[in-house]
Amino acid sequence: HQTSATFFVLGEVAHRHPALIAELAAMGHEIGCHSDRHRFVYKQTPAEFRDDLRRARDRVGDAAGFAPTGYRAPYFSIRKDSLWALEILVDEGFHYDSSVFPVHNDRYGIPDAPTEAHDIDTPAGPVREIPLTPAKVGRFNLPFSGGAYLRILPWAVQRLAWAVADRSEHPTIAYIHPWELDPEHPRIALRRRVAATHYARLRLTEPRLNRLLRRYRFGRLDDVFALR
Repeated sequence: HQTSATFFVLGEVAHRHPALIAELAAMGHEIGCHSDRHRFVYKQTPAEFRDDLRRARDRVGDAAGFAPTGYRAPYFSIRKDSLWALEILVDEGFHYDSSVFPVHNDRYGIPDAPTEAHDIDTPAGPVREIPLTPAKVGRFNLPFSGGAYLRILPWAVQRLAWAVADRSEHPTIAYIHPWELDPEHPRIALRRRVAATHYARLRLTEPRLNRLLRRYRFGRLDDVFALR
């Protein structure tokens, strides 16, 4: 589809597969940081988070050939109780964050957060927040634009949600995980509720992604939001 994207990479993956990250960068994709070991931000202390962030930044930067300036927290785990992480991001050289999901979820979300890109002031300076996109239905923000939502929601619901989001003047942020493109990826022991969504309808990821790429124009976050 001749589409560029932002890849938020784990430091551990960059360390094990540096050539893959270098190839992504050479193809013109943006390389962002997704932590080192994929731990919930709010389950870490600020010192632990800083240590993980530095290790991830250095590993991803070594593989890509340049330091990443964008960050997305594992599990979208920058919530109201972990907003302190934004100051550390600025302090460690990051320009933007894309971790806040303005929805209700038992593991993530700030339901009343702005749904468009905005600046957040921290003691270390401002950081640009690029939240995930929900569909506004009445008073509620409903998630739809990636991951399990893309696979599990009926396509008619997906089309309606994208149409609702498309009425906004702001870009819609979509996402998938690489493993969602591989229906045969290794199964591991997960909690029943997590497994129910993790392994559901994986064969739909690729055809649905193709539909979106044919219908909409996508790009790197740093291009779409003029961050470079």
